[in-house]
Amino acid sequence: MSLFQLKNHSAKPVWILLVFCWVYFSNGFSQTKPPQTKQTLENKKKKLNEEINEINSLLSETKVGKKASLNQLVAINKKISIREELISTIMAEIHQLNKGIKRNEKEIDKLKENLTKLKDDYARMIYFAERNRDSYSRLVFIFASGDFNQAYMRLKYFQQYSQFRKKQAEEIMNAQALLIVKINELKEKRHEKNVLLGSEEEEKGNLNKEKEGQEIVLTELQQKEKQLKDELEKKKRDAENLQLAIKKLIADEIKRKADEAAKEAAAVAAKKAPEKKNPKKIKDNKEVKNNQVIPELSEEAVELSNDFANNRGKLPWPVTKGYICEPYGEHEHPAIKGFMMFNNGVEICSSMGAQARAVFEGEVTAISISPTGGKLVIIRHGEYLSVYSNISDVSVKTGEKVILKQSIGTVLHNEDEGKSSLNLQIWKGQKTMDPADWLLRGK
Repeated sequence: MSLFQLKNHSAKPVWILLVFCWVYFSNGFSQTKPPQTKQTLENKKKKLNEEINEINSLLSETKVGKKASLNQLVAINKKISIREELISTIMAEIHQLNKGIKRNEKEIDKLKENLTKLKDDYARMIYFAERNRDSYSRLVFIFASGDFNQAYMRLKYFQQYSQFRKKQAEEIMNAQALLIVKINELKEKRHEKNVLLGSEEEEKGNLNKEKEGQEIVLTELQQKEKQLKDELEKKKRDAENLQLAIKKLIADEIKRKADEAAKEAAAVAAKKAPEKKNPKKIKDNKEVKNNQVIPELSEEAVELSNDFANNRGKLPWPVTKGYICEPYGEHEHPAIKGFMMFNNGVEICSSMGAQARAVFEGEVTAISISPTGGKLVIIRHGEYLSVYSNISDVSVKTGEKVILKQSIGTVLHNEDEGKSSLNLQIWKGQKTMDPADWLLRGK
């Protein structure tokens, strides 16, 4: 074998080992998920229960409507998915408790074993001490030493032995106290587990009832499938007209901004632009604009980034109470199999009289009549636009600067369908984005 072949041969195992390590660690790191704490699971469970209560509250309003069955189905479907997530969270809590119980049981076994050993050792020491407790024999043992150093070492031995006995007694008492603590912890964990098992059974019972209700509503809807299809086809046409109207308004807005930018560039080239003056400050982070006092920023507004793009998953909901009753993009109708629907945003079902509010500070660039009923409002946030449709009693005007969570109008209520819903869309230029990705869960 040549020197080159020998080098090549010896290098192969090294490369194989390096590749193996890279694959193993990269897979390990990519698949590892951070463990959920007890507090995280409890917070999640609390939020899920709040969402279910919210849907129940809105569902009670929906049942009053004339054509409530489809909305009931959507609400029930949503509630079922949340209930399943709630059960999954409870199961995760039980799994976590089971691990804690096993850990406590092992610790208790070790403590018991250690306590038994300490007691046995201490018993032998007491037995030895009882046999040799005669002070005369201790003195004889000390004075029988060969020299002073030996006598001193024997005396120290008796002193250390006495201290060791005290220390052993203290260790036994500490071990017993710790054992009692661990046994009480174990009892608490077992009680908590029993409570959670009861909750799981109760939630499963609720889930079964909801699924039964789902079947009843679904059967009722399928019996009038033709009527539903006709209504949905009309809704589809209205939705398409809405998208065309929004696209035109956005195209006009993009053109307007481009024209403004061109004018500004021309003005700068001709003459240096005058320096902009800052708004007059009053106090406590308040400003005067158009003779109106603008409220100081809330803690939530301060936590959000000034740049809309950096707030994905952190924006407040456009209503204080509600749930997504129609998702973004193409999706199958909940009652009619094979009937596809499309939404450039999300539909959020809310309570009657709910106020629509801005999800971020910005400028109102357009207000128009919506082809689906009511009005639509477009707010610019830099290069992003938020679009709110199905609004009545609009409370803002074109060109107005709005702040976070400012009311822009009332969500339109449909008497025939017995529901109040807002359609929210988010655009970047002429491209739509899923608003659900931008909204904060739990509002």
